Amino acid sequence: MTDQILDIVEELGEKIREVSIAEFFEKNRHLLGYENPTKSLLTVVKELVDNSLDACFEARILPDIKVQVKPLSKTRFKVKVDDNGPGLPPKKIPIAFGKFLVGSKFYRLRQSIGTQGIGAKGAILYAQLTTGKPAKIISYYKNEKHVFELMIDVLKNEPHILSHKIEKIDKNKHGLSIEIIVEGRYVEGQQSIPTYLKYIAIANPYAKIVFDGPNGKVVFERKTKKLPPLPKEIKPHPYGVELGKLKRMLKMSKAKNLLSFLSSEFSRVSRNTALKICKLAKVDCNKKPNQVSHEEAEKLHKAMQMVKLLSPPTNCLSPLNEQMLIDSLKNEFPKAEFITAIIRKPTVYRGYPFQVQVALAYGEELGMEKALLLRFANHTPLLYNMRECAITKAAQEVNWRNYGLSQSEGSLPNSPLIILVDFISVWIPYTSEGKEAIANYPEIVKEIKLALQDAGRKLATFVRKKKRMKERILRKQIFERYIPEVAKSLSKLIKKSESLIYRSLEKIVKEKLEGWDIGDENVEIEERRSD
Repeated sequence: MTDQILDIVEELGEKIREVSIAEFFEKNRHLLGYENPTKSLLTVVKELVDNSLDACFEARILPDIKVQVKPLSKTRFKVKVDDNGPGLPPKKIPIAFGKFLVGSKFYRLRQSIGTQGIGAKGAILYAQLTTGKPAKIISYYKNEKHVFELMIDVLKNEPHILSHKIEKIDKNKHGLSIEIIVEGRYVEGQQSIPTYLKYIAIANPYAKIVFDGPNGKVVFERKTKKLPPLPKEIKPHPYGVELGKLKRMLKMSKAKNLLSFLSSEFSRVSRNTALKICKLAKVDCNKKPNQVSHEEAEKLHKAMQMVKLLSPPTNCLSPLNEQMLIDSLKNEFPKAEFITAIIRKPTVYRGYPFQVQVALAYGEELGMEKALLLRFANHTPLLYNMRECAITKAAQEVNWRNYGLSQSEGSLPNSPLIILVDFISVWIPYTSEGKEAIANYPEIVKEIKLALQDAGRKLATFVRKKKRMKERILRKQIFERYIPEVAKSLSKLIKKSESLIYRSLEKIVKEKLEGWDIGDENVEIEERRSD
């Protein structure tokens, strides 16, 4: 090796350094959804509102969330989100909002909106990157109001506290407030802050959301005071554990032996099942977990996939009930003639429990030429990257023509239809950190299709009934149109009073076609839990 090459090697070696996760996201903010001014402003609001909903739900508090978006200039906005959640202890505020990949949900297997420990921190990082302004965070804790101003030290991925003020308050108030100044562009339309808040109110009908935006105030009232059940945390299921994770669990386990390790740290693994796994893998069940070799871990992993196990517990999920979905759609789309909701039984992908809930709203007065697909993941709307999402793929693969709707090949139906799909799971397989679309796992696509087909059959009954009624009304109108001519002709033929014949014909039409008029038809509501 020549001296010149050695010099190059040394130079390259000197340039190698560790990059913090905060620095990585600063350079690759598009991965978090901060791609352009319009989308970035929406993403900021989304992350802060999701954070508030999660906090209120876990504390079993009916959410009251206030969202303020006010322009400071043409391209700068003050975004403030207040909630009535439990708040946070002041000592936890800096790390909760100033350090990436720190959170209380990432390691838990239970349904929640946020899991990655990124969301709110990403919004704060975007604010300081585009405006250089710190985040102002207020937490009410033990009759005290704690006001923080902080930024993120990007190179260290650590919070940088600029100030911390404490004020005494008389009443025992609780909640959290986050205020940041960001660059953005405010629009109204399908991919906008008002639309996002409207949709999140549909999927979270127990929340009251007040939006104070550039064009005035909008209130999304609470539709129910009943919260869905609080999901329980579960242990990992053997079918969802990969070899690398199994090796780490073995190394970190405090269990006395493999038998205890398998039966205590996995769901659906009894003592007898643990013995079967060890026997199948030909590994001593009395061996200490941290002494298991790589080859033995591989054998255990294969055996775990081969043993027949029950599916994971499903109390880790928190679906809405059908009536909540129906009432939400009826409230937001009052012109719908027909609404139905279906909640499928929980199932599993890669060892993770998941559940699909769908609702359909149909009506010619909705004023739509093409179906509108509302995508949700753990009750939060997905507004971007629609083409890459498993929900879109499943909805397009359904043959809506079977249910009386017109449809082009591989597309949504060309009908006045609202399709709501909410995918809930302990782990959402997003296609990116921006949480915009769900990955196309076959098990997920299949289950969504089945749910939509269940709902489609209910819709088909209504659509066909309405079509028959329209045909009958048309026939009735034709009969009524020709009654005068028929009465006049019959009068000449049978030499009887034209008025008498007219009244007789009117009576026949009325008796035979009575009840065919659907002009005063009310909204038809179908609700059913899928078998």
